[in-house]
Amino acid sequence: MSEICPRKVRGALVAGYQFCITIGLMLASCVVYATQDRKDTGAYRIPIAIQFIWALILAGGLMCLPDSPRYFVKKGNLAAATSSLSRLRGQDPNSEYIQVELAEIVANEEYERQLIPSTTWFGSWANCFKGSLWKANSNLRKTILGTSLQMMQQWTGVNFIFYYSTPFLKSTGAISNTFLISMVFTIINVFSTPISFWTVERFGRRTILFWGALGMLICQFLVAIIGVTVGFNKTHLDANGESIANNVSAVNAQIAFIAIFIFFFASTWGPGAWILIGEIFPLPIRSRGVGLSTASNWLWNTIIAVITPYMVGEKRGNLKSSVFFVWGGLCTCAFVYTYFLVPETKGLSLEQVDKMMEETTPRTSAKWKPSTTFAHAAEDGMLNVPAEKQV
Repeated sequence: MSEICPRKVRGALVAGYQFCITIGLMLASCVVYATQDRKDTGAYRIPIAIQFIWALILAGGLMCLPDSPRYFVKKGNLAAATSSLSRLRGQDPNSEYIQVELAEIVANEEYERQLIPSTTWFGSWANCFKGSLWKANSNLRKTILGTSLQMMQQWTGVNFIFYYSTPFLKSTGAISNTFLISMVFTIINVFSTPISFWTVERFGRRTILFWGALGMLICQFLVAIIGVTVGFNKTHLDANGESIANNVSAVNAQIAFIAIFIFFFASTWGPGAWILIGEIFPLPIRSRGVGLSTASNWLWNTIIAVITPYMVGEKRGNLKSSVFFVWGGLCTCAFVYTYFLVPETKGLSLEQVDKMMEETTPRTSAKWKPSTTFAHAAEDGMLNVPAEKQV
């Protein structure tokens, strides 16, 4: 998606990917809510069966998906690259607009090939880890940035809420219909995500991640503090021997701050991490870099899904609301991480992002402006790479 979108709306369109994920979560929650009272196998068969419908829609959509012009340039097929770019931009193949953008892509590809020569299948993966850890524009630094971005996204604890909010809220005894509350959380997730379509292009990627992390850590700590003082953690047994919260109003306040947390996540880190990983990698390693970053997302997703029951289970850690101190601490890590390590890529072409990361630091990246294009630099003979810089 990053490779085919115009740079002025690239962030908003890539954020649409996360928006579709949130719609899926909401629909799944609605289906589960509708089948919660079934006593037969339909309680789990129906939610699973409905997923086949969306798989068929996806398969049909893939048939219409255009190939990336950057992919064709990488393969040396300039005619196909021109045709693809013309189709994507709605311009004549011979127009100046198409030719200028194509020249920039070609010049950047030639420059990157000097830095990262073609190699074997194994070598192409190894290229993701080449370069110095202390060099901002090295492949290794970019790979660490991409994988750690997705790790931080999972560290926010958002999937603890989406995966375990139903049994967690039920354990308080203060919520009559926990499935309904969980569904409301997913609805908030859906309607908060489109806000990023505007903010990511208006304020930038780095900015929304920074303030989003701040908002999330405040909400997480508030949920934890309320919980251990007057909320989830303070319960008594009712006449039926069931555990029930002493202060229902405090529990409602916790639920409200969880909802606000979801708003901050959905409008910032939810789409923001996906946008950045599609922009920071150079063309020769982009597909593998994005693949490694996505693998990091699902690795930490799985780890958190596995360890959470041990953290909050009554016969395990039984942390109750104290688990939000953990998520709050991790959101604080994301806040500090964003300030020191996340660059600003707003308004730059994918080729310019690479140059920006070479010439500036994350904290000053928002002020960087391109002084020339790769195409002009190539014409002036400025893109010859010294042998010592090649990998």
